[in-house]
Amino acid sequence: MSHCHTVIDELRERGYRITPQREMVIQAIAHAERHMSAEEIFAEMQKHTGATNIATVYRTLDMLWEEGFACRNDLSEGKIVYATHRHGPHIHLVCRCCNQVSDADPEILGSLGKELRSQHEFEADLQHLSIFGICADCLV
Repeated sequence: MSHCHTVIDELRERGYRITPQREMVIQAIAHAERHMSAEEIFAEMQKHTGATNIATVYRTLDMLWEEGFACRNDLSEGKIVYATHRHGPHIHLVCRCCNQVSDADPEILGSLGKELRSQHEFEADLQHLSIFGICADCLV
């Protein structure tokens, strides 16, 4: 069974109605090879149908995030992007000067997660996050 159908089946089991528009959003994000903004998903849907609107895309993405099927992240300048957890854990390093985005090994967060659990009884979602700072090129 494909990733998007697994998500759809699990949402149905949780009592969600899967409309054709919701299914298109799920398919777009599940089959994307990259992170996508709501506007990019909406543009992709517009290639196939005009029977949707951007509000439906946002509501569906919020539902996917709330139910734990997708992650959302700010990659600077308020650009929120989404991906399914199929993309695996990763860290984005976002430069505040030039907006360059690079990736870091998520293994470096292992001890942070343990410390947050032990000291604060807080279970952090460290699967997909952005860390803002200044890149090596802008430091010079």
